[in-house]
Amino acid sequence: MFKRILPVLLCCGSIALAADNPSPTSPAPSGPPSEASLKQLLEVAQARKLVDSVMAQMDNLMLQSIAQATQGQKIPPKVQKEIDQQRGEMAALMKDLLSWSKLEPLYIRVYQKTFSQQEVDGMIAFYKTPAGQAVIAKMPAVMQNTIEEMQQMMGPVMQKIQKTQQDVVAEMKAEGKNKGG
Repeated sequence: MFKRILPVLLCCGSIALAADNPSPTSPAPSGPPSEASLKQLLEVAQARKLVDSVMAQMDNLMLQSIAQATQGQKIPPKVQKEIDQQRGEMAALMKDLLSWSKLEPLYIRVYQKTFSQQEVDGMIAFYKTPAGQAVIAKMPAVMQNTIEEMQQMMGPVMQKIQKTQQDVVAEMKAEGKNKGG
């Protein structure tokens, strides 16, 4: 499941990168951005809303993983209760890990290391435009579509990995029988 969540987090963390690609003729960057301007950028880019969207997608991914693991089989109530409890615990853990009170300072540190004040000002200006607002509004769909595409790409690879694991286990069992028998 972490393999499915990672692309979402990467997309969430790189929202600013999608909006600002300075051209080679851009003027020299200014100094590091102020905390106030970065908070304004995160607000205008609706970063908090994007984090909430990621949380909802992660819950959906957990449900999909459970459905794939059970493959339509009827789950006994006792097992379902345990699954629900573990899912709740995982959701609470992720909610705590991805709380805005933890993410905002992280974003500010990362953006201060990465962007200049001039670049942050440009991103703020961009996100205030209709095109910038369209990027913000459509980013959850972009992330969802990216996840779906990556799952399709990874499917055959994951099948090969599982096959290799099964082969290794079978080989180890056969080797154990040969030595023990």
